[in-house]
Amino acid sequence: MSEVITLGEPIVTFMSKDLDQGLIDSINYFKFLGGAELNVLIGAERLGHSTEYISQVGADPLGQFALREIERNHVGNQYVTLDDENFTAFQVKEMVSAGDPQTFNFRRESAAGHLSADKLDQVNFSDVKIGHLSGVFPAISKTALDTFRTFAEKLLEEGILTTFDPNLRPDFWDSEDEMITTINDLAKYGNIVMPGINEGEILMGSRNPSEIADFYLHNSDLTKTVIVKLGADGAYVKQKDGKEYTVPGFVAEHVVDTVGAGDGFALGLITGLLDGLTMEEAVERANAVGALQVQTPGDNDGYPTPEELDAFLQTARQNIQQRI
Repeated sequence: MSEVITLGEPIVTFMSKDLDQGLIDSINYFKFLGGAELNVLIGAERLGHSTEYISQVGADPLGQFALREIERNHVGNQYVTLDDENFTAFQVKEMVSAGDPQTFNFRRESAAGHLSADKLDQVNFSDVKIGHLSGVFPAISKTALDTFRTFAEKLLEEGILTTFDPNLRPDFWDSEDEMITTINDLAKYGNIVMPGINEGEILMGSRNPSEIADFYLHNSDLTKTVIVKLGADGAYVKQKDGKEYTVPGFVAEHVVDTVGAGDGFALGLITGLLDGLTMEEAVERANAVGALQVQTPGDNDGYPTPEELDAFLQTARQNIQQRI
């Protein structure tokens, strides 16, 4: 069976080839598959870990493309079902020379948004070591939110370690207040919670990493560790026992597209823990994978193989020593 399992929506992305032209003026596009939760599994597979994906796609060409790409990336797909009545989610995305690209989503009433909780009855959790939870999937529909809660509860019933990434998508919620209330409630399912510093400001009103960590440590008895992502500055870690430290980040040579960096952080942490690293070492790996991903235009094409990761870490550590 699989070491890592998650629940999410695959997104077929049509990305502009016309640099800095915006979505209105761009006319040339190429296609690839992404999705926050799927990105984590693709990266975990690339680092040598078995995965399983729970989702639903439409019985349409984009759904067939999604299934083919999931299989091509060796992600487990036995729990990806076909929906004859609803379409596969997709988005258009601009190509930018720097910074965050503009995207436009076609996800309302998508196939994954109709994935019902009863589909989870067939899932075998017996050998799963980590269940990854993301705030994207529960934002796409009320049905998805109900299914997410059932999935999280099953993970906890099975005694499986859970990671939670808020992954805020304000446009998917009816209001910011609904988003904040719901995401903070869902964060209670996470044994490890991983908010970004900007997310912390939105969700609990502070940019102080220690205050953000304290909020989530007190939010749930289940939460034992909070990792606040600080971007290029690395990550701040605080645990229930009061232990706290900051793990420095890595300098990306050229930031092309920040999409996928947070998912890279999550997969770096998850695979690090699966490989027996300490929490501090796993966070270092998480920082490294995030730094690699921002240097590529896709959502998951920058995720490394074990050899690429080792080479990056070796070079980065040497550069740090030279600066000391």
